[in-house]
Amino acid sequence: MSTEETDRRVRGKVKWFDPGKGFGFVVVECEERDILLHANVLRNYGQSSVADGATVDISIQKTPRGYQAVTVHAIEPPKDTSAVPLADIEEMDPEVLHAAELEPGRVKWFDKNKGFGFANVFGRAEDVFIHIEVLRRSGLADLQPGEAIGLRVVDGKRGRMAAEIVAWESAVSS
Repeated sequence: MSTEETDRRVRGKVKWFDPGKGFGFVVVECEERDILLHANVLRNYGQSSVADGATVDISIQKTPRGYQAVTVHAIEPPKDTSAVPLADIEEMDPEVLHAAELEPGRVKWFDKNKGFGFANVFGRAEDVFIHIEVLRRSGLADLQPGEAIGLRVVDGKRGRMAAEIVAWESAVSS
């Protein structure tokens, strides 16, 4: 196998990713078959999940069963804006949202089926509400209890809520 086949960098879209199964697939125009994205490769990037439709920059390797991702270099959230907007966030000044400081936090719990969960920000007593739409817009599909994350937190009508979520490894490297 040549070096080119063992480590070729491509961009594609996440077809689907299931954190429960521990894998998903990426579609790349120049490839005849989907590319396997394993949860361990995603965890090495610092995330436990990735949203369907997200654009990923990955290095791939050819195996006897087809191509698989070996490194994730970058993830861009899906560009689809057809989802129902969150009133608290949509009503805020975009400059206020972008100016919110990235705070270190840890997931308390998140239930994908219910569409929400909570995180704790280090050094603060109150919980931060996390809505699934904010998670999706941030390029994530799910969160695991205890997972380290970076949060841009705003004051919503019913308390503190996440306006953006990033994997902690991404937050400290930017």
